[in-house]
Amino acid sequence: MAKKKAFALRIDPELLKAVEKWAADEFRSSNGQIEWIISEALKKSKRFPKPKKDE
Repeated sequence: MAKKKAFALRIDPELLKAVEKWAADEFRSSNGQIEWIISEALKKSKRFPKPKKDE
């Protein structure tokens, strides 16, 4: 399993509320939803990091 790095995130309360609702609708945690949103944005912009050969 890939290692994950923890970090603090300051977010507007209304934005977080919207993310929490979206996450609940898709049976994800808020953290998982934010990670998914970032991944999708990176893929769409063709900036998603390529996997290393040893992974």
